[in-house]
Amino acid sequence: MRKKLLLIPLLLGSLSFHAQKEKFNQNWTFRVDTSNTWDDATILQKTPQSVHLPHDWSIDLPFDKESPSGNRGAALRGGLGFYEKKFTLGKEDKGKNIFIIFDGVYMNSTVTINGHTLGNRPFGYISFEYDLTPFLKYNGEENKLTVRVENKQPNSRWYSGSGIYRNVWLDKRGSVYVKNWGTYITTPQISKDQASVQIKTQITTQKYQKDLVLKTSIYSPKGDLIQQLQKSIPKYTGTQTLQEQFNIRQPLLWDTQTPQLYKAVSEIYSGEQLLHTYTTPFGIRDFHFDQQKGFFLNGKPLKIIGTSMHHDLGALGVAVNVRAMERQLQMLKSMGINGIRTTHNPPAPEWLDLCDKMGFVVMDETFDVWTWDKENTPFNYNLYYEDWHERDLRDHILRDRNHPSVILWSIGNEIPEQHGGNDNVGTQITKDLVQIIKKYDTTRPVSAGLNMTENHNNMYLAQTLDVIGINYHHWQWKDLGNSLFPGDKPYILAENVSALATRGHYDMPSDSIRRWAGFTDKRPGGNKDFTASSYENVSAPWASTNEEALKIFLKYPKLSGMFLWTGFDYLGEPTPYPFPARSSYFGIIDMAGFPKDSYYLYKSIFTQDKVLHILPHWNWTAGQKIDVHVYFNNADEVELFLNGKSLGKKSKQDDDLFVRFNNLTYQPGTLKAISRKNGKKVMESIKKTAGEAYQLIAEVDRNTLKKGGEDLGFVKVSVVDKNGILVPNTHPEIHFNITGNASIAALDNGYQADLEPFSNKKYRKAYNGLALAIVRAGMEKGEATLTIESNGLKPAVIKIKTED
Repeated sequence: MRKKLLLIPLLLGSLSFHAQKEKFNQNWTFRVDTSNTWDDATILQKTPQSVHLPHDWSIDLPFDKESPSGNRGAALRGGLGFYEKKFTLGKEDKGKNIFIIFDGVYMNSTVTINGHTLGNRPFGYISFEYDLTPFLKYNGEENKLTVRVENKQPNSRWYSGSGIYRNVWLDKRGSVYVKNWGTYITTPQISKDQASVQIKTQITTQKYQKDLVLKTSIYSPKGDLIQQLQKSIPKYTGTQTLQEQFNIRQPLLWDTQTPQLYKAVSEIYSGEQLLHTYTTPFGIRDFHFDQQKGFFLNGKPLKIIGTSMHHDLGALGVAVNVRAMERQLQMLKSMGINGIRTTHNPPAPEWLDLCDKMGFVVMDETFDVWTWDKENTPFNYNLYYEDWHERDLRDHILRDRNHPSVILWSIGNEIPEQHGGNDNVGTQITKDLVQIIKKYDTTRPVSAGLNMTENHNNMYLAQTLDVIGINYHHWQWKDLGNSLFPGDKPYILAENVSALATRGHYDMPSDSIRRWAGFTDKRPGGNKDFTASSYENVSAPWASTNEEALKIFLKYPKLSGMFLWTGFDYLGEPTPYPFPARSSYFGIIDMAGFPKDSYYLYKSIFTQDKVLHILPHWNWTAGQKIDVHVYFNNADEVELFLNGKSLGKKSKQDDDLFVRFNNLTYQPGTLKAISRKNGKKVMESIKKTAGEAYQLIAEVDRNTLKKGGEDLGFVKVSVVDKNGILVPNTHPEIHFNITGNASIAALDNGYQADLEPFSNKKYRKAYNGLALAIVRAGMEKGEATLTIESNGLKPAVIKIKTED
């Protein structure tokens, strides 16, 4: 039987910006009440504090065992917040259409301008806008904008953050303008020689003017003007859609290695007067899913090596910062990741902009719940689904449908309504949601994360999902398309692995698998220090280790891709432990951005970079039996030496992903591995026994930051001995002091049960020899000095510049 191909030729663009749109983040005031009294009068009597957006009020609170969020919400409270901003407009702004755009407010926000209520948006992850024009004052009179934010917990299975945590924009448009999210760029055909391009542009006319023209300019990835189009705008009051078509010769294709981005600039003129400019970056590529052969991008097979990512940025909370997001994606890229699943909600617009620029394919997800509550979160989105799902889904698709990185829509994750039986509500909702998406975008397949792997799954029975997404159940992957979910639909592993690990911690024997979850104060388990082993030997009971999942994934071409859970540790959901654990153990990289050992396993499999990584560290008790694992690539074998004596050679056999030298008798000194190919040395790696802690070593990812108060420098602090060797299992308290034109944004160490609040920006203990300081650039040019000290250790000093 011939299997169905899902083929989508596309030319896609990212979130659009235009010259009249400016950030509206500075000089807000803020009041908060975290006592859950929900009394507006009481909170408005509090003294306001000055804040700049994006802002997450929960991240600076103390970790609280009694928080209604529970430790799955990072034991951080939500509550009721009031934001206020006063601003003036000049007489030159009168006659313009002025909008306020919120990229995201968590959650249940109500916005007013000069006492007039503009609206309410319950969904904490959706972007939205309001027209301020009818209520504004001009000629220097004061305008007052207020935002009421209600985060009533528990409403989430992970840390949501609280407040206006994404960017806010003031958008001044002319009397005729391109509607926000109003361009839609596709291509009916793409070849090596030519791409045919179609642009649909929604234009709103509030007051018709003569001789209206839409002028569209197309720029190449190098910035060269390559096409200019011009079309008269018909006389019309309201919103109309204009369509233009053209060809690009010898198109430069967008892919994960060379993410080429073009740019379309839409300008509206009335005669010689420019009324509005709207810019849409885009990329040219086509892709399809084949049920038996997997995923193809631009005609070439591409195994999607993806990771799921929640929206927090570690110690920074959920307040959007482009450099922090870029750092995360850079680290994921370097370990071989080429795909991102936005779990379980629409991401920040800047996240997709970065995926476009850096070459990640994206599964863009909308909902974690529909009409039913999930896991005892009584204030979740299910309360609002009936009234808001269509508008929220529409706005999500309109906002993101032009990103070249987005290859899949996901309508839900582990939705309770998927369960079968007499109730077919899940089947009907699936059909309805897919229909909404297809109304606004026909160029991408629709999927979902199904964790009920039985053929009476209501979402599967709807038969409208284009790609079947599977969560976990690795032992059933071989049955897909046969006894499990038969039919001609392609498959993707929407969520898998859920291995658990604490950086730098190791439990032996390494070949004894621990399946851990659900520990409580009354039912304790695991380790007393709330750690999990960094060998491939701990996972959640419903899941697998990285090794277990990868062996099956690599075996079957029909598995088009996977999104492992997760790339980074994140705030909340600290399976398997109760409080004081407050952040997850699932990440390949810890919350501070320090790689765990599994990072090098992925890097050895999915990159061409040479890898030779030994674990664990080499500081143990004399005579203790130690298991040593070696991750390597580009070589046939590894030979291991202890203090110059060979312990033997090993090669990967059958489906081995690495080699093991288990049950070695520990002796202090030097553990050395040499990898060879055809008898020739490829790499050498050494682990040495560290002495007593002697000094601090500081390294910053970038010594020069961009002024403006947004750019960040990430300073890694290592505790080393006299020979510069990292001292494992050491946790000294480290103090940080910064002078000059920068500030400390946050401190971290990656330990999942550290209860030191992130509001403390003066000191933090190292964890297993490492700590992190995040430095925020000042508003102006200058220089800053960060001094890092710990009692009895030689200090470290870092110089950081801020420039244009």
